[in-house]
Amino acid sequence: MKNWLKNKLGITDLEEAAEKAALRRQEEEERIAALQEQKAQAEEAAEEAKQEEELARMSPKERATANGEPWINVLDVKINEENIRNGFFELDWNDLFIQELILGGYGSEGDPEEEIVDRWFKDIVYNMLAEEGLDTERGAGYINVTPIDKGRSEIS
Repeated sequence: MKNWLKNKLGITDLEEAAEKAALRRQEEEERIAALQEQKAQAEEAAEEAKQEEELARMSPKERATANGEPWINVLDVKINEENIRNGFFELDWNDLFIQELILGGYGSEGDPEEEIVDRWFKDIVYNMLAEEGLDTERGAGYINVTPIDKGRSEIS
């Protein structure tokens, strides 16, 4: 009898309509959540692409510094035409390379960068001579470090 009365008064139709509306609302909320997730993923991908583009525009030194990596590079090598035993290397480095050298025992915080790099460079040359079985005490001129600007020196 209760159902008969509900049907006559249209309450059953209203309940069914309310159920359908609740179901549609839940489906719409799920669809909105999925679209919001897609939007967040697209924004994240766009940000990654932007960062990759910025990295691609950077010099190797800037890229290494941005990635928190020590970096050094030989920019130029010149030989003295009048005396083959003399020449120079022009080096470029970032602050992280200096910190790595300091941690490696080539200097301390107060030392000029050029002197720290000079100590390391002399060690490299000494090790190369020793590995080849050459005299590490031989007279091969001198090493002169000329600062060019912060992070760059000419070593001759």
